[in-house]
Amino acid sequence: METNTANDHILELRQLGKVYHTGSASATILAGIDFAVDQGEFVCVVGPSGAGKTTLLKCIAGLTESTSGQTLFEGRPVTGPPRKLAVIFQDYSRSLLPWMSVAKNISLPLRKARFPAADRARVIAEALADVGLEGRGKLYPWEMSGGMQQRAAIARGLAYQPDVLLMDEPFAAVDAQTRIELEDLVLSMNRRWGMTVVFVTHDIDEAVYLGDRVIVLSGAPAKVARDVVIDLPRERDQLGTKSLPRYSELRAEIFELIQAAKRPVTQSLGAVRA
Repeated sequence: METNTANDHILELRQLGKVYHTGSASATILAGIDFAVDQGEFVCVVGPSGAGKTTLLKCIAGLTESTSGQTLFEGRPVTGPPRKLAVIFQDYSRSLLPWMSVAKNISLPLRKARFPAADRARVIAEALADVGLEGRGKLYPWEMSGGMQQRAAIARGLAYQPDVLLMDEPFAAVDAQTRIELEDLVLSMNRRWGMTVVFVTHDIDEAVYLGDRVIVLSGAPAKVARDVVIDLPRERDQLGTKSLPRYSELRAEIFELIQAAKRPVTQSLGAVRA
């Protein structure tokens, strides 16, 4: 890996803005987003519904071009999808190709990256084992539960061996028990390998449990309302961590910030109706 920018920022957003134009109309979604992510950090992004969280993630990934400002990845401006960055989306049913086995789905980004053919089988097997799907590579997505499909999508991201993993509400469509298991899975990957994770979620509990920091966005057009440091012990436990008084305090703080971000929108709508 090349040397990062000063302060070891692997990602840096500088006044990132995004405006969508439709005919003569325009809508500002992101209005100058500034924050940085260090190597190995787990950073969660939350905000009101419609605040532009997914748009932000797509701009970071180079999947959508920003209108102003820039994103730096490992010190270089992002002008397209960076090679050492992977994205996992919410809808695993569309993420995996149903006519391909799980192993072949995982091999797709490896082929695109010209990963040595002799090593692919080993890398795929290791990625499947890491997410608890050892020996399941011959299955097709439609033969698996929702939780297993999302594990397969995560395995594909891991096999690519990215420096940064971007996740867009990846557990929103699974049941509560599976969600807990997947949270701990991603957390363990971050801790074991020092993999940097940027995790978009609408779930405040999830953000506080997973994050080293939580970026709270304002309502659209979105800015950073606050960058909250999660000063909990870095080793997390679903029962122990969530029973800590500090966990409850942080959860309440972020909840209040999101509610405050909604108020200007509610007030302006009320003024229009009046």
